[in-house]
Amino acid sequence: MTQTDLAFMYAPTGLALTENRIVRQCNLRFAEMFGADVENFKDMPLEHLYPSLKDYEKVARIGGDILRETGRYEDERIMRRLDGDMFWCRVRGTSLTPEDPFRQGVWSFADLSAERPVVELTPRERDVAILTCQGKTSKEIGLSLGLSYRTVEAHRARLLQKFGARKLPELVAKFSGMPI
Repeated sequence: MTQTDLAFMYAPTGLALTENRIVRQCNLRFAEMFGADVENFKDMPLEHLYPSLKDYEKVARIGGDILRETGRYEDERIMRRLDGDMFWCRVRGTSLTPEDPFRQGVWSFADLSAERPVVELTPRERDVAILTCQGKTSKEIGLSLGLSYRTVEAHRARLLQKFGARKLPELVAKFSGMPI
């Protein structure tokens, strides 16, 4: 094994080389994070590591536009281990072919579950949480989602309870994983 091969295989962060959103090669940390041996991930569609097809398609839509424009993309999202467990993950990637952003890419994955446990949210709670983190008011969220102000407030109250937050700024800090 060359030094480059060793550096890739034993890097302290999960690494994957992809073609058209299919894992072609990954390292030991990636395999450990997602719950199988390195060989199990060869030629695996990344779709298997997302909570749902909707999440997989949404990341492609948003990430594809950014990759075409800049060649790089990063976010923090919930991913799924092969045993079905969900966890927060920081994902960063570089497209080697920005004109066709998913044709070839290099991606890193960092498990954030120690700092940010997964809290089960309904799809609507997730929508409200995302818009809350964007600084939207309850009225703005209501208009965006076709909900009444009071319904948005009810969702926010449930989010406060689920995350053990007392006030909205504390809730937003917990969403973003920042220390409070």
